[in-house]
Amino acid sequence: MDGDNQTMVTEFLLLGLTGQSEKEEIVFGMFLWMYLVTISGNLLIILAISCDPHLHTPMYFFLANLSSVDISAPSVTVPKALVNHVLGSKSISYMECMTQIYFFIAFSNMDGFLLSVMAYDRYVAICHPLHYTLMMRPRLCVLLVVLSWVITNLHALLHTLLMVRLTFCSHNAVRHFFCDPYPILKLSCSDTFINDLVVFTVGGLVFLTPFTCIIVSYAYIFSKVLKLQSAHGIRKALSTCGSHLTVVSLFYGSILGIYMHPSSTYTVQDTVATVIFTVVTPMVNPFIYSLRNRDIKGALRKIMLRS
Repeated sequence: MDGDNQTMVTEFLLLGLTGQSEKEEIVFGMFLWMYLVTISGNLLIILAISCDPHLHTPMYFFLANLSSVDISAPSVTVPKALVNHVLGSKSISYMECMTQIYFFIAFSNMDGFLLSVMAYDRYVAICHPLHYTLMMRPRLCVLLVVLSWVITNLHALLHTLLMVRLTFCSHNAVRHFFCDPYPILKLSCSDTFINDLVVFTVGGLVFLTPFTCIIVSYAYIFSKVLKLQSAHGIRKALSTCGSHLTVVSLFYGSILGIYMHPSSTYTVQDTVATVIFTVVTPMVNPFIYSLRNRDIKGALRKIMLRS
């Protein structure tokens, strides 16, 4: 970061979603409620998996990691927005903003990679059931998660370093509740061509790779399921994929298209979609998996009975 960055802009102003104080009160209440539900719901999933030996399998190992990310992702953005509202402030320092951008990108991409690993796990379980324990060894599961963390953090570091090199002049007001990379790019008085190019190339690759893995995995799964003779076998096979497909649809349905166009075309609709996959999706994931999964419901029931 050069000296101009530091002298021209030392902080950004987060105007929120509406820019109107009376409406921001409602938004504050909604965000506080959703954040508390997100933390408690995902912690219950992690607790249920860790306490029940029957859930110490690859599928639930990945689910526990997904819940950890779903706790971390909103914790990067929502607490700062809540604190600013309580203090009557809208400011966020330059370094805090860059830190938010780094972890926002890392956790958002990690969600996608974990969903792709979970899709591969379902593919192995349905298409190669006799070789499942051999193919999904604990060592491989850990390696897949570690590799995902390495890729997503390197990707986040690349975007953050490219952001830091930009110059920000007099305009520092962001119509958002956190430092979303695209609205921040729009404030720069530097040329953002390289940033947009990296979003389309490297960002597109990091986004499309896990998405393609999910599509290919489910293509093989559906091909296998259609060959089953019994309706019970079809229902059993698809029941193990129902929760995962719902989460995938919600996640990619909201994120698809937001970051695949130039930063200059970022709109209010993109802001709403960002709220869905940063706040809403992590909140509903535990409900999707607990309501549609007998093992999770059984583990949660045991925990409640013990307490």
